Amino acid sequence: MSQPLRQTNSKEIALSIEDLSFSYSGKKALDQVSFDIQSGECTVLLGPNGAGKSTLFALITRLYDARSGRIELCRFDIKKQTSKALARLGVVFQQSTLDMDLTVMQNLGYHAALHGMGHKLAKQRIQEELERLNMYDRRKEKIRQLNGGHRRRVEIARALLHKPSLLLLDEPTVGLDVPSRQDIVEHVHSLAKDDNIAVLWATHLIDEIYPDDRVIILHKGQVKATGTVDDVLQQTATSSIKDAFYVLTQGLQG
Repeated sequence: MSQPLRQTNSKEIALSIEDLSFSYSGKKALDQVSFDIQSGECTVLLGPNGAGKSTLFALITRLYDARSGRIELCRFDIKKQTSKALARLGVVFQQSTLDMDLTVMQNLGYHAALHGMGHKLAKQRIQEELERLNMYDRRKEKIRQLNGGHRRRVEIARALLHKPSLLLLDEPTVGLDVPSRQDIVEHVHSLAKDDNIAVLWATHLIDEIYPDDRVIILHKGQVKATGTVDDVLQQTATSSIKDAFYVLTQGLQG
């Protein structure tokens, strides 16, 4: 039986991870990782390449099966109540998973059908999300006709069709030009604030962090710092997230 959703400062815990560890061929990729993600907040998972960010996302999405630790998504244990947990999850992976030869509408319609939406509801949700991303006028274009930034917008729209409680984004701006990156960063932050969605954004780009974001710094599979931007600066006695990141990653070596 699922436990009541825990709350912190009247905000619901959308994702709870406790003592999560994972190894590849005996080498630890994650080592007793624990943190909570609250509704209505954008939490940035910051770490260098190889820190364990993608492994963590693979465990949350059940691409990998965690043998040690616990993951709860909107109070549902992801191992014991997988379908109910994943139904509350929207994901944008680092590598595009759109069908390049289908139109925007066809890609989104297929995804809506997988979530059991009827035609009328799917059409309404698709229009809503594409309009929010200024992509509705391009709904009949094939994905291969779109640039990288527009493809990312389609993927974000797809991830939001079923009204998830948690949105995971795995380095979604990699390879995009600066204006496209800024547009996506602004849109995702607006989603957290306006729609009360919990966002976990994995990146290694410090300029994607807003002052009121929460931050988790992951290094070599371990959480080195977590909290608000100010919390992390106080923990590291630094004046910028860039300096804090250096202290907690590069500064730990040697």
